[in-house]
Amino acid sequence: MNKRPDPFTLEIIRNALDTTADNMGLSLRQSAYSSIVRDATDFSTAVCDAEGRTMAQGLTTTLHLGSFYDAMRCLIERQGDDVHAGDIFIFNDPYLAAGQHLPDIYIVKPIFWEGSLEAWATSVAHHADVGGIVPGSNALGAHEIYQEGLRLPILKFHSRGRPNSSVLDIISANVRVPDLVIGDLHAQMAACATGEAGVVELFERYGWDELRAYFEAIHDYAERLARVELEKIGDCECRYEDHIDGLGEDPEPLLLKVKVTISGSEVTVDWTGTANQVNGGINSSLPYTKAAAYVALRSIMRADLPNSHGFTRPIRVVAPEGSLVNPVHPGACGSRGITGYRMIDCLFGALAQVVPERVPADGNGGATLVTFGGYRDGQAFVFCEALMANWGGTATHDGQDGVPHLGGNISNVPVEMIEARYPLRIDRYGLVADSGGAGKYRGGLALARDYRVLVDGVILTLRSDRRHFPPQGLFGGQPGAPSRNIVNSDGEAREMPVMATEPIVLNEGDVLRHVMAGAGGYGDPSERDPERVIKDLREGRISRHRAVECYGLAAPEPGSE
Repeated sequence: MNKRPDPFTLEIIRNALDTTADNMGLSLRQSAYSSIVRDATDFSTAVCDAEGRTMAQGLTTTLHLGSFYDAMRCLIERQGDDVHAGDIFIFNDPYLAAGQHLPDIYIVKPIFWEGSLEAWATSVAHHADVGGIVPGSNALGAHEIYQEGLRLPILKFHSRGRPNSSVLDIISANVRVPDLVIGDLHAQMAACATGEAGVVELFERYGWDELRAYFEAIHDYAERLARVELEKIGDCECRYEDHIDGLGEDPEPLLLKVKVTISGSEVTVDWTGTANQVNGGINSSLPYTKAAAYVALRSIMRADLPNSHGFTRPIRVVAPEGSLVNPVHPGACGSRGITGYRMIDCLFGALAQVVPERVPADGNGGATLVTFGGYRDGQAFVFCEALMANWGGTATHDGQDGVPHLGGNISNVPVEMIEARYPLRIDRYGLVADSGGAGKYRGGLALARDYRVLVDGVILTLRSDRRHFPPQGLFGGQPGAPSRNIVNSDGEAREMPVMATEPIVLNEGDVLRHVMAGAGGYGDPSERDPERVIKDLREGRISRHRAVECYGLAAPEPGSE
């Protein structure tokens, strides 16, 4: 196509690609086996062009945004011409395949049209287990990646349509719950087949020459919009520091330090000064660090940008090698999610200085990763849940309750699904009064969940945060309440570490009570509308004491007129 792309056709093709990526996600979720994929939706799907550049990404995990590109470039460079119709690739390793962490396994299918490689259908899903020293493969105490599970370089899972049974056998032999893992891998392959069908339909409709030109036009369009958004903010430099609570019984705070520089239509996100990588599983691989920057910056852009590689072109990420945000081999990174969430929070702290109306106060700090593993009637089980809670207050409204962190569009697993499939009982699940930070607009409330173990010898791994550094408010808003982890065993309550580096063994009747952090408030609490205070009081979101102490209101008793 030699003429300028038609804007109407561009929009049609863009939306067709978005729909294809979303249909891939629906296919994956509907055919998945594990709770972490089917119920929590911890996965992503995308359509990439022949060069591995993301064309469209499904509406699932946002911290996968843009991370397909590094993985696809690695695959393309490694495979060269050894890519054929019917091939399916599998990989997960951060150092060998530009992956994110070992539980996130990529399944990728090349898409051919009239004998030429024209696109890729891609998926990545968090698997219930990939081996390693703890069930669920999120070992906070791992000192190196070799302890975290099965490492998969770029391999052919299918070759010209024929399954590679050796790869399947190796995976099955190294994971605790092969039925769930293999089932989810097949769900990913089904999703890629859905993506292939959608892209082939576009080639049939528009032809090779025209569709290729529109693929390029989508990248250029996204880049133009992103550059305009950055120019509207104007030249600036803003800095912010945040902390991760740290690892183990005696945690040492880990500094995250960012400088955001906007110059013209480009932006640099510089993590120089951030803590060095640690002997624990929370180091963030570089693709994940890039994705955190893309998520934060994309969220403050008001234009309807395509989620394509083009919008990332004006964004430069600086992450020193050997740091918490760019570890060197063999640094462990199985639980790197908490670092990704905190990077987004840190970036919001910086961006609040230049676009305060677009940035919320701190939320609960991202997902708490709770994993129970053991045996019931001789059969292994692994239950992994990424528990989400709230958002901070904003310039126009209170923070939401019961919603995921911006970095992970993940759902809490329904109580009924947990109790039906695992030897666990949820004794309590609900909002925690007085936990949201006070402000003109209050922070969202914390969630509490009590897990009762129904068999002996269950291994618990727990990754949480925001106890010693609770979610901060903005512009006079107060911080949210800190998180807590309490194990009740034989009538004795024990406070557990924020991030336990040693597995916790629970027996029948033991209860884990996890209380997530409350979100920060936005604005001076004295400016809060008294009617909102009274409404919160009547709904049990705040106590009478808090209504008086934080808001200066002689509020009526709940239920009174």
